[in-house]
Formats: sequence, C-alpha cells, structure tokens
Amino acid sequence: MDSPLPTPVFARRHIAYACATLCCLLWGSSYPAIKSGYELFHIATDDIPSKVVFAGYRFLFAGALLLLFALAQRKPIARLSASQFGQLTLLGLTQTSLQYTFFYIGLAYTTGVNGSIMNATGTFFSVLLAHFIYHNDKLSYNKTLGCVLGFAGVMLVNFHGGLADFRFVWQGDGFVILAAFILSAATLYGKRISQTVDPTVMTGWQLAIGGLALLAGGYLTGGKLAVDSAAAVAVLAYLTLLSSVAFALWSALLKVNRVSMIAPFNFVIPVAGSVLSAIFLGENILEWKYAVALVLVCTGIAWVNKRAG
Repeated sequence: MDSPLPTPVFARRHIAYACATLCCLLWGSSYPAIKSGYELFHIATDDIPSKVVFAGYRFLFAGALLLLFALAQRKPIARLSASQFGQLTLLGLTQTSLQYTFFYIGLAYTTGVNGSIMNATGTFFSVLLAHFIYHNDKLSYNKTLGCVLGFAGVMLVNFHGGLADFRFVWQGDGFVILAAFILSAATLYGKRISQTVDPTVMTGWQLAIGGLALLAGGYLTGGKLAVDSAAAVAVLAYLTLLSSVAFALWSALLKVNRVSMIAPFNFVIPVAGSVLSAIFLGENILEWKYAVALVLVCTGIAWVNKRAG
C-alpha cells in the first residue's frame, strides 16, 4: 500500500493534473479548428504551401503573444547567450516548424477523429524516450502495459469494414504519427532548456522562430492565405491563443515534473479531438472501432499513470 501523500504534495499534484488536462483539451480542439480553417481560408487539400503559411501565422502570433506576456511580467526576453539562442532556434525548427509541417499535411489527408487518435502515439514515444534519457523515469510494468493498450487503440482505427481490411495512409496517418514522434523528442529537449531559460520566454521564442521558418518556407514555395471573412480571422485567433496558453503551461509543467507523470495526459487529446470533430465537422464517431479505440487509449493513460502498489 502507498502511504498517503502530504496535503501540499497532494494539492500540487492535482493542480498539475488539472493544468495538463486543460492543455490537452485545448490541443484536442485544434483538430476541428484547423480543418475548419482550411475551408474558411479556401486552402485545397493538395495545397501544402498554403497550409504551411497558415501554420506559420498561427505560431508566429502565438510566440509574439507569449513574449509580450513575459515582458509584462518583467521577464528578460532578450537576455540570452549565443548558446541559449542556438538551442531555442533548434527547438523552434523541430518542435514547431518540422513537426507542424508533417502535422498539417497529415491532417489534410485523414479525418479529425483519426488524426486525434493517431497523435496519441506521442504519449508512448515520450514515455519510451524518457526511459533512455532519465535515470529516474524508467519503464515499469504499468507503463509498458499502458503503452501496449494505447498502441492497440491507435492501430484499431485503421481497420475498415473488418479486421482483414487494414488501411494506413502514409501521407495522412503516417505523417501525423511522425509529427507526434518529433514533438515527443523535441519536448524532452525543451525540458532540458527550461532548466536555464524561463518556460514562457523559451516557448515564446521557439514558437516565433518556428513560425517565421514556416512562413518563409510556405511563401517561397507559392503559398498564400486569403482572408475574406471574420470567421477565418476568429479561427486563426483561437488557434493562436490555444497554442500560446497550452505550450507555455505544458513547458512549465515539464520543468518541475517527471515526463512519465505528465505525458500520459496526452491521451485526453484523442477523446477531445474525436468528440469535437464529431460536433463541429459532422464526422462519424458512432462506430464500434472508435469506441473501443478510445477505451483502450484512455485505459492506457490510467495504467501509465498508475502508481505501483
């Protein structure tokens, strides 16, 4: 039996759980928001450069918003050594530019429901990578079982019509999974940087740098963004806000908590993404495979986060 946690520790842990859940609810809502944005900005499915421009504006604005917030808190946003700025540039180019290039392209070739469940693989990647990087964050029976259950749920959504009909679209499902792996690896790198750079400042710079790189790449390859409605502006503003809040809060959580304690909350994302995609995009989640997949994925959360008895 585990001994009861002291009240302050118990309270801090549950505050961390609540903040992690909020981050994942926000990220889950990005699936229908992004797909709605494609329609509102008149971006065709095969128009990859314009998707990259769309992502670039989102993250540049989110980074600028966070840096302004840091300034309002009197945090030094430019007091960085050459080494620190180089680290932030690498983080921005991987966690934002590279990761979201794959993510935005992948989401264009799969449904919001599929994409949100596929992206849950990031949780398993985080737990597995932490095992090899941190001596106090090793795999256990509970974590291993949770990873197996979650992976089973993710793979289940690729069966269509029967267990013999397995479909996996590399440019859609594959790109979302690849984006999840890049995010997991970059997040662990960001955890190390956050020990010497304030998490808000770190997140602001990496989002801004990554967003600039996406904009440059998108426009240089022929991308464009047609803004002709208030609804389009509202979607971009929402995506900007959720990125700044969720990424800054997540970075702060990872700075003071073990990766394997926080990462499993990513499993909230497929639940939120599936439900919100069904509500706002009219996608069908009333299939047995989605119900079973979500149960497996959520059970994976419980096992990975379960304390050894």
